[in-house]
Amino acid sequence: MLSYNAELITPYAKDELLKELKSKVKFERKANIHGACVKLLTDNEEFKEEWEDNFKFMNEDIRPHAKIFAVEDGQELQVLYEPISKTCIIKNCDYYGWIKSIALATISDFFEEYHSEHRRYSTHGSAVDCGGHAMAIIGPPGTGKTTLTYGLLQYDNFNYISDDWFFTRLFNNAAVIYSSEKNSYIRDDLAQVWEGFSEEVSLVQLDNKGRGIADVSTLFGGRVRETSTLKTVVLLERNISKAPFRKLDPEEALDFMLENDFCNPHQLVRDERKLNLRKNFFHELFQAVDVYLLNTVETPRESLDRIKNLII
Repeated sequence: MLSYNAELITPYAKDELLKELKSKVKFERKANIHGACVKLLTDNEEFKEEWEDNFKFMNEDIRPHAKIFAVEDGQELQVLYEPISKTCIIKNCDYYGWIKSIALATISDFFEEYHSEHRRYSTHGSAVDCGGHAMAIIGPPGTGKTTLTYGLLQYDNFNYISDDWFFTRLFNNAAVIYSSEKNSYIRDDLAQVWEGFSEEVSLVQLDNKGRGIADVSTLFGGRVRETSTLKTVVLLERNISKAPFRKLDPEEALDFMLENDFCNPHQLVRDERKLNLRKNFFHELFQAVDVYLLNTVETPRESLDRIKNLII
């Protein structure tokens, strides 16, 4: 579960902190995240290597749109964010999963600030493609998003887009989604649910949290797509007192997202303006797609059977 809080800081405080941290940085790597440049500066060689495996390469000549500092100073975990320069300083983190999620959250904040021009938004959710149409799976942590995503990918007609974040561009007649990462940061227990992935998972080098970067082309036999047209969204909940599956209208779907904080624990800026931006995006999105609510109190196989034919 998430166990950090992001603290907003001023540009002056950021400048003072970077003076202290400059001597600690040993590695610098840039990543291409949906066309934006994010730079990692760290003293952790494992973070540097996982970052390289996780994200697409960005040419060193490109100036960064956001910076992530991940360093150790022997104190408590801290996440400090300066939103004007899109600079996030992460101290004493031992989990790469937060590094990459915070990087995605930082560039998401960047895209939100240019939403009127680019109309590109980020979603904390997974996505698969089938025949040029995409299904997104969105839910609070622990509701089975990753399990269902990989369950769908057992079938040869489904293609991998993303299992954690994706970006959306809203057109007048369609919602087009884009992948966020080059490869997947998977859990070691994936093969316990879907045994078909056991051989590939056994080859992944795991970190101290039992997770590691898997080459998605190898994992899914080349069934990887970078973009698709979104047709269906499946929202997840886990509540034994509610029905297992039903279709939602756009207002019901938006209410669900608001009640569950947009199913995204990695929101660096939370204020009324940001709330309205996110609310307006999801309201428009849900008017353009079919939305269902899946209650994952059944077995993974039963839940999978309820959704696997929605876009076939």
